Amino acid sequence: MSIHAAVRPFRAGQLWRADGWHADAAIAVGADGRLREPADRDGELIGNWVLPGMPNLHSHAFQRAMAGLAERKGRADDSFWSWRETMYAFAATVGPDELQAIAAQLYVEMLKAGYTHVCEFHYLHHQPDGVPYAQPEAMSLALVEAAREAGIGLTLLPVLYISGGFDGRALSARQRRFGHAVDAYLRLLETLRRQESDDVCVGIALHSLRAVPESALREVLGHPLAGTDPIHIHIAEQIGEVQDCLATRGARPVEWLFDHADVDARWCLVHATHLTAAETAQLARSGAVAGLCPTTEANLGDGLFPLADYLDAGGTLGIGSDSHISISPVEELRWLEYGQRLSTRHRNIAARHEGDSVGETLWRAALRGGAQASGQPVGELRDGVRADLVVLDDDSPLLAARDARSVLDSFLFAGNTPLVRDVMVGGRWQVRGFRHRDEERIAARYRGVVARLAGS
Repeated sequence: MSIHAAVRPFRAGQLWRADGWHADAAIAVGADGRLREPADRDGELIGNWVLPGMPNLHSHAFQRAMAGLAERKGRADDSFWSWRETMYAFAATVGPDELQAIAAQLYVEMLKAGYTHVCEFHYLHHQPDGVPYAQPEAMSLALVEAAREAGIGLTLLPVLYISGGFDGRALSARQRRFGHAVDAYLRLLETLRRQESDDVCVGIALHSLRAVPESALREVLGHPLAGTDPIHIHIAEQIGEVQDCLATRGARPVEWLFDHADVDARWCLVHATHLTAAETAQLARSGAVAGLCPTTEANLGDGLFPLADYLDAGGTLGIGSDSHISISPVEELRWLEYGQRLSTRHRNIAARHEGDSVGETLWRAALRGGAQASGQPVGELRDGVRADLVVLDDDSPLLAARDARSVLDSFLFAGNTPLVRDVMVGGRWQVRGFRHRDEERIAARYRGVVARLAGS
């Protein structure tokens, strides 16, 4: 991001900080795109309700272009595994140019929804036949360029993917473009680290225990390149995965991971849907993030995370849009709560103490966990943190007569009208008056790309 000319002061009628709303608050953006305090109280009034931007901790960008294309009944046991075959077929049509166009459109939509940083869990590395591109990092660079085009912060998580199952079978023909040997994966990491900036960082992703043998896991985690960066992994998403892990490794996935790796606050365990009580408590104690993607988990029929027990144990969580059948932190958090209500036949599950707000509890938790999983100084509005903020629409009827006690609950639970009016990332306005600064061009290119893919 370019260097700004000077410190710019702003005011907010109400500014959300970690401890709640602060009235008539002043903030300032420094020349480096980070927040500065104390701020000049004569700055521009930017809105009545100003929130930190939400980090999106789990994204497969290419899947945005196939959202809605897997909703026809197939075989009798339609499940994640049958959906995966549709996804593999679609992935085979996407190259670097297509990926950049799809990701840029996705990232514009994320910004307009209130996401200001995205963790891209990226496994579409090679050509469809598995042969590396002439520039082996071409697909990764397409994502970096898309994030820069759109103006969203990026944690790029190149994925290690070695085997096709817990039994160590070779990758199938459709999986070959995902695969790396450990040495090639480490070279990719080293190359991509040169792209790091204030807006882009590079972490590590292990696709899953079924795709990463124990020896490879140990080698990558023990390498100096692992450093202190975020580590993400899909885990315990499906009952079938749990059963296969038990059959081949003698332990459940989360149980096995904790027995074989030092899982701590660097880690994000994506989905972690099927946990025992002991695993739930262990994950909470570790300080790792449970990366929850409620709309995708519902779409795929995964199951429900044990939210109440996890919160009671002090666990950290964040949200992601994963397959992008929905691109809305509001909907992710709403359905995180609603799934629990349907399961327990009770209300206000996330609010664990009398008088607590469900909306505030969920927003605060997702900001904290998303920032931790991103490995970046985001998710708060305080001195030194990147200036990522969201301004809600003061004029919306949905917020009429709402005060600080009710506005976040209304934001999350009072309708589907978009309420994110303006969005700043790193001190730059990317969305003003509900419109992204470059959305027409990016959308036009996207429409051309998906039309071409449909024809192929």
